[in-house]
Amino acid sequence: MDEKLAADWVRRWDVQQERYVADREERFTVVIDVVEHVCRDVDEPLVLDLGCGPGSLTTRLAERLPHARIVGLDDDPFLLALARATRPERSDIEYVRADLAESGWLKWRPVDAAVSTTALHWLRPERLAEVYRDLAVALRAGGALVNGDHLYDEQPAIRELAEVVKERRAARAGVHANEDWKTWWAAATADPALREHFTAEELRGISTGYGNRLSPQEHTRLLREAGFAEVAPVWQSGDDYVLAALR
Repeated sequence: MDEKLAADWVRRWDVQQERYVADREERFTVVIDVVEHVCRDVDEPLVLDLGCGPGSLTTRLAERLPHARIVGLDDDPFLLALARATRPERSDIEYVRADLAESGWLKWRPVDAAVSTTALHWLRPERLAEVYRDLAVALRAGGALVNGDHLYDEQPAIRELAEVVKERRAARAGVHANEDWKTWWAAATADPALREHFTAEELRGISTGYGNRLSPQEHTRLLREAGFAEVAPVWQSGDDYVLAALR
């Protein structure tokens, strides 16, 4: 894929995503802060980006941790094509097609850190629990899983307040009018220059799929049951969290 074309679509993706996460750049920064800290004594850390999409977080990780080996995993060939075309020169990034919803995806170990942003909510709870168990085995002692995502509190009044906070933050940031997810996909699939990079299924239409809407409390329970020693949010804005789980 042409690098400039891909870069234009990744920038458009980033703007679209800010419609849903007004503080997306800060959330990225916090995720990388945690990775940088847990990998501070590792010469060449191995970091996995789960559900990497077009490589937005992966690229930022490589900029902050140029000595790290980073593997971006996603099951969408078009998003991976964008990621590969915009991979920074001299960065140690490998993009791999892998489906987290299926077993056998985790082929690397020991892993120093795993990250994910706005991706793990696509997994059903029973499958997410398996992914957490896989990661608990693959991560070295002292390693971390850092997940930035929408997490919905179990307490209904708190959940409502979190939604109010998120909506008002989005209004202050002026992102309510940004292109939405479905419109971005419709425009991309309609671009003749991109058609060869889509599967036939994608060209027939993009589904919003399944969302698990788990609470931070439920994620914490699943992570502890999987074998993580300590789990807690390290950042929050409304229902947008960065949840850190330490081995």
